[in-house]
Amino acid sequence: MTVEGDNPPLTFCSSAPYTLGVELEFQTLDKGSLNLAPLAPILLDNAPSILRPRITHEWIRSILEIRTGICRSVRDVENDLLETCAMAEELAADNNCLLYAASLHPFARSEDQVLTDDKRYERIMEELQIVGRRFISQGFHVHVGMIDGDTAIKVCDRIQPYLPLFLALSASSPFFHGEDTGLMSYRTKLFEALPLAGIYAEIGDWNNFLTDIEMLKDAEVIESIKDLWWDARPHPGLGTLEIRACDLPSRFGDILGLTALIQCVVATIAESNMPVATCNQQFLRINKWQAVRYGLEGKFIDPLGFLGGGKMSLRQAVERLVEKMQPMVNRFSSQRYIKMLDRILEHGPGADCQRRAYADTGNFKEVIKQLHAKFWE
Repeated sequence: MTVEGDNPPLTFCSSAPYTLGVELEFQTLDKGSLNLAPLAPILLDNAPSILRPRITHEWIRSILEIRTGICRSVRDVENDLLETCAMAEELAADNNCLLYAASLHPFARSEDQVLTDDKRYERIMEELQIVGRRFISQGFHVHVGMIDGDTAIKVCDRIQPYLPLFLALSASSPFFHGEDTGLMSYRTKLFEALPLAGIYAEIGDWNNFLTDIEMLKDAEVIESIKDLWWDARPHPGLGTLEIRACDLPSRFGDILGLTALIQCVVATIAESNMPVATCNQQFLRINKWQAVRYGLEGKFIDPLGFLGGGKMSLRQAVERLVEKMQPMVNRFSSQRYIKMLDRILEHGPGADCQRRAYADTGNFKEVIKQLHAKFWE
């Protein structure tokens, strides 16, 4: 991976294969009310110099993004995040703030949020209007190093049918504006209201990608590749494929387990001879909806036969995927991290944890307290 901005736009900067970079968008909460609070600028201003390269602002001032450096293994990701998140938590505590890991706050109001001072965000908000004002969600992104642009496009095209599995494992946004949405990942539906978001068309190769980007720029549809909010996308400046479909997991171990699985799947597809097969968009949409609505209890249709074909539950699909990844798990020595997914498969992702906590307490503040206390598990 290389530092973004060091090379001309849309030049794919080759990276060491399967290196990792992880981005976590934490909610910044007032420690007393446990409501979203626009504290990210204060944390950024007061951060010690050692922490500043690892944290940044986001769309609204009640999000603090924590990002790793370039990591050669999931073990490196673990060590990086252990240090950075611990320092960020201490910084937050010193500023009457609590960092909370979930993709939606259960009772915060979108109209109360304050936009970050940034010309790009101001431009986007002017375009999106109420759609943008309601988009107060947080995400979890995993960058995987790619040797060249064609490899990045190959994986981007072929991984899309299996992104709902990552979403089902990470779902953590069942509540919004004080209401149970009935979904496991309402963040996903808020996100899909944005233009050029979510499911994307098959690209083909790097030259096709360049042509599409230039066409969109010439038509003034986008200003840069950052305006493509796809569930997965090439990131030329970093030399990565970025997986963006996930909610933010509520537990540290879940983050590591998902990162390990994503790395293994990306590497397997990159090195495989998977045939080029156009996947019916209806299958993509229904599989994604099942993950959004039901999480691991949803149904999954294997449109390309990568998991043996047919119809199964999303839980069964994850189990088959993990089994199929064993050669790559062994290659990356990721057995301990893949094992962390067992807890999600048995007890459910963060959305299930939130619903159980709310069923026990009937109090959203108690939900936040319980999940926050379990983050380091």
